[in-house]
Amino acid sequence: QVQLVESGGGLVQPGGSLRLSCAASGNIVSINFMAWYRQAPGKQREMVVGITSSGSTNYAESVKGRFTISRANAKNTVYLQMNSLKPEDTAVYSCNAGLGLGTRYSTYWGQGTQVPVSS
Repeated sequence: QVQLVESGGGLVQPGGSLRLSCAASGNIVSINFMAWYRQAPGKQREMVVGITSSGSTNYAESVKGRFTISRANAKNTVYLQMNSLKPEDTAVYSCNAGLGLGTRYSTYWGQGTQVPVSS
């Protein structure tokens, strides 16, 4: 059974840093892309950043220069380093991935991890 498990969330002060991790497990043959989304209270979910199998990245304007996505291919894991956090970054952060599983392909979501940014 395929799972995406996020970790690393928690309360952080404005200006602080946090690193989120998302590990994919299961009978994974290939990873087409992995991405981080977030949903703030009362708002729609938005993509924060994505990374393709070739390493191409796509950042939301609001996080450019502050957030960095990276990956550890051998661990099927993607990381989100978040620096200079602002109160408006407060959200539930969720991992999304497009995974090849033998003869089929599907997208999966993690359960989400909360990131409150507050003093």
